[in-house]
Amino acid sequence: MVGAEPGADRAAATIVGLLADPVRLKVVAALALGAGTIEEVAAAAGLPLKDVALSARRLSRAGLVRRDGHALALLTERFGQAARAAAEFAPPPAPLSEDPAEDAVLQAFLRNGRLVSVPVQQTKRRVVLDHLVRVFEPGVRYPEREVNALLRAWYPDVAALRRYLVDEELLTREAGVYWRSGGPVEV
Repeated sequence: MVGAEPGADRAAATIVGLLADPVRLKVVAALALGAGTIEEVAAAAGLPLKDVALSARRLSRAGLVRRDGHALALLTERFGQAARAAAEFAPPPAPLSEDPAEDAVLQAFLRNGRLVSVPVQQTKRRVVLDHLVRVFEPGVRYPEREVNALLRAWYPDVAALRRYLVDEELLTREAGVYWRSGGPVEV
């Protein structure tokens, strides 16, 4: 936590707590989308004026919104500061695998739940494919369109992923229908 401002973690927690309320979150969203007055926020968010005024008061006290009569302005720099402070105190990411060697491979090729590249080395590619194939339930048949949709969540080149999964005998394909035929199964 080098360079963190004193109380930064408390400020980040306060902001997160404020935005946990759906009404205040809608107020912030409306302001971010260009609303500039209490009335405009109420219309954009579909909220009663009273709820917007109360939320604006709370957000103003926290330093997230500047209030001048009915005019409101979002202080976006405060959100950035809170996000940076929260990131410093965030716990390290949970391992993706119980095996440290597999986890190292997965950490190298997955970012934010997406595959950044397909490993060239077959052993590393197999680790990644074993991880990806878990989105397919054993015993369920999937049309190619559904397979593409599931794989697109991981990586844009779904044809390559399908081919790798079939070549590694993790998926079986017949007449445009796929089913899981290999890989680890959680019991």
